[in-house]
Amino acid sequence: MSENFFCSGVEKASQRSLFNALGMTKEEMKRPLVGIVSSYNEIVPGHMNIDKIVEAVKLGVAMNGGTPVVFPAIAVCDGIAMGHTGMKYSLVTRDLIADSTECMALAHHFDALVMVPNCDKNVPGLLMAAARLNIPTIFVSGGPMLAGHVKGKKTSLSSMFEAVGAYTAGKMTLEDVEEFENNACPTCGSCSGMYTANSMNCLTEVLGMGLKGNGTIPAVYSERIKLAKTAGMQVMELYRKNIRPLDIMTEKAFHNALTADMALGCSTNSMLHLPAIANECGIDINLDIANEISAKTPNLCHLAPAGHTYMEDLNEAGGVYAVLNELSKKNLINLDCMTCTGKTVGENISGCINKDPETIRPVENPYSETGGIAVLRGNLAPDRCVVKRSAVAPEMLVHKGPARVFDSEEEAIKVIYEGGIKAGDVVVIRYEGPAGGPGMREMLSPTSAIQGAGLGSTVALITDGRFSGATRGAAIGHVSPEAVNGGTIAYVKDGDIISIDIPNYSINLEVSDEELEERRKTMPIKKKENITGYLKRYASMVSSADKGAIINRK
Repeated sequence: MSENFFCSGVEKASQRSLFNALGMTKEEMKRPLVGIVSSYNEIVPGHMNIDKIVEAVKLGVAMNGGTPVVFPAIAVCDGIAMGHTGMKYSLVTRDLIADSTECMALAHHFDALVMVPNCDKNVPGLLMAAARLNIPTIFVSGGPMLAGHVKGKKTSLSSMFEAVGAYTAGKMTLEDVEEFENNACPTCGSCSGMYTANSMNCLTEVLGMGLKGNGTIPAVYSERIKLAKTAGMQVMELYRKNIRPLDIMTEKAFHNALTADMALGCSTNSMLHLPAIANECGIDINLDIANEISAKTPNLCHLAPAGHTYMEDLNEAGGVYAVLNELSKKNLINLDCMTCTGKTVGENISGCINKDPETIRPVENPYSETGGIAVLRGNLAPDRCVVKRSAVAPEMLVHKGPARVFDSEEEAIKVIYEGGIKAGDVVVIRYEGPAGGPGMREMLSPTSAIQGAGLGSTVALITDGRFSGATRGAAIGHVSPEAVNGGTIAYVKDGDIISIDIPNYSINLEVSDEELEERRKTMPIKKKENITGYLKRYASMVSSADKGAIINRK
């Protein structure tokens, strides 16, 4: 095993003097320098336990011959940021995380990295950084929260948001809401359903960058600490064998991730993050591929919010590897992909049986023969939009209704809470895209208000913004081009008929081409004023959602 960059030579004496200032011994200076990227903070429930994970990783690295050095990454809690201007600062942190990790890793010449993320933007941001840096790297997350319990039933954050909507609609008492408030989120960890954080942690396993259980072992289980120690030890094996992220995150690995995404019923945000990560790997993921994969991939899991099982149930059922094993029975998984274990996917999942056919349906008995996410296209979204099909009520898979148009999330929420949305309506929220928001806010508050008002099976919501993984219903996001870039969504008027056909992947505004052309001449694009700071820079550089809302660096 080679020594680290700074350990010898008089020309490196100045750097070694600074390592002396850190209290490093000569023995530590000779060992490979392993950066541990810690997403720990005291405001995000999914990150409050990461200090313990990091200590376990450090132990594992040291046990196997490395010198662990911790440095931080920021993290935003989407649930806390939800429903106000703070949500503009959620997606945008993905690139800050990738950029700052790149800066720290290269400035200090680390030999290997252990990424310790958990919540929505940290996982993809650090995967982007791993691809960009391409030094031996492994991931170990903070783990999912245990499900809450209300009135003898398991529950989660999505039920909490819907309880607020139900109270506003007069369908729930304040006492009922308080019971949810006090019991929906009982432990640290990423929220307990198949929301974005857990989706991306599971897909990290599928990509091959995290060990077995990374996506599913609950945050409060001792097994999570053992996993962290193992990850610390394993990164040293990756270093010795010179196995790097671009050896692991290949085009075949991304096809595996998209396939598992469809089977698990992951968050629609995966359709933003996977293309962005692939882009850093030099791989182009066209979202049309998602429908091709979905067409042949059975949906095997209905975790919350799509159903009544949770991450702890998926873990007990055998986890991500059991899902991959089921999919391999239909030859849907590339088994020869290299992973961070130093073994192939096929070797990893061999013998990983499905222990609970209710949580993970067998491939012979899926929830549906097609995957959990669908990419739609039509004159309303010429460059595509995305829906979590597995969380849509069957009667809403095909829907036609009049548009109710709002130019911001706040406008829509006000009308929904006032009872101004009726059965059959199609709520349109625009100017919330990556550039137009800016920041592409999640719309969990309006979708939860619709569900809480009992309109989930009769009302659709369409936006150039995006949705939390906790959203359920006919919630169609990522409409591209977005309104601020002159997309059709900018020219929808109240009362226009919108037709949605999810099984046939179509979404259309029933207005003639001639009428649309006239509207383009007479309806001005609305750009937000007084955008300053990082958001202003982000808005000027970000791509459309169909390309992953990546930063254009040209």
